[in-house]
Amino acid sequence: MYFPKLRPRRLRQTETLRKMVRETSLAVCDMIYPMFVSHGRGVKTPVPSMPGVFQFSVDVAVQEAVECASLGLPGIILFGLPAYKDETGSSAYDPEEAVQQAVKAIKKAVPELIIITDTCLCEYTSHGHCGLLDGNIVQNDATLEVLARVALSHARAGADVVAPSDMMDGRVGAIRKALDENGFEQVAILSYAVKYASAFYGPFRDAADSAPMFGDRRSYQMDPANIREAIKEVQQDLAEGADIVMVKPALAYLDVIRAVKEMTTIPVATYNVSGEYAMVKAAANNGWLNEKDIVMEMLLSMKRAGADLILTYFAKDVARWLKETD
Repeated sequence: MYFPKLRPRRLRQTETLRKMVRETSLAVCDMIYPMFVSHGRGVKTPVPSMPGVFQFSVDVAVQEAVECASLGLPGIILFGLPAYKDETGSSAYDPEEAVQQAVKAIKKAVPELIIITDTCLCEYTSHGHCGLLDGNIVQNDATLEVLARVALSHARAGADVVAPSDMMDGRVGAIRKALDENGFEQVAILSYAVKYASAFYGPFRDAADSAPMFGDRRSYQMDPANIREAIKEVQQDLAEGADIVMVKPALAYLDVIRAVKEMTTIPVATYNVSGEYAMVKAAANNGWLNEKDIVMEMLLSMKRAGADLILTYFAKDVARWLKETD
């Protein structure tokens, strides 16, 4: 029987050999850990739909941040649960709110840890939408000024990166202008440039108390069917001054990650979102999947697709697993 001279199996014979020729790898520095911060002291409230995820008061969030730094994670992203909500989301730029206070406290405790802040209104508006309303219509241009105020309040608290996730047209430019005019040229923008109107966000809305009170977000988040539109969104955000662009969610949009990676030279992030996390946890808790193996394979697929950074609730676990294999 004829065999070809080239046998791909030759390079699969041992783990050391497989590692030596491996094309894609995960590293601790690839991952950002999301955290939900609230008021009070000693608060660590579990999120039922996301086992292992909690809402933290600022003091406990500091302890979590210290642990993240000790594991080698480069950064965290903060989402807030405010003391009050109103029609305009004014608590989002209140310097006494949980996110602003957490930024200050964490930056003091672990100054080397990169702090990213979610810059949106959905957690802060009484109606749960990501922008100001005129009747039941989300107003794009009127929202930009508020988003700029939110980003500026985060920068004043000490955030390294602000991350607009609202999907209003022009928000990157508005935020960049406000930051630059107020002396925060060094604060970077991680734009949720490609954020789809996805069914994978359900558990997050429990964690952040951010579900819309009426309707949905399809008038501003992207249609899951579109990929050329994603390229247009990225091009617009690059022109407005984005430093990093993100595709969200991750697993169902690996082709979009690849397309974005191929058309830009700036870092590309993706968000391994709450629904993706919850599905794995549910299956693992029922003994249907090996959690470690499936998580590592999922995140590796995101890196292989082109993601430079992965926002994931598994970040601390993966950091520990990677240390075990060093």
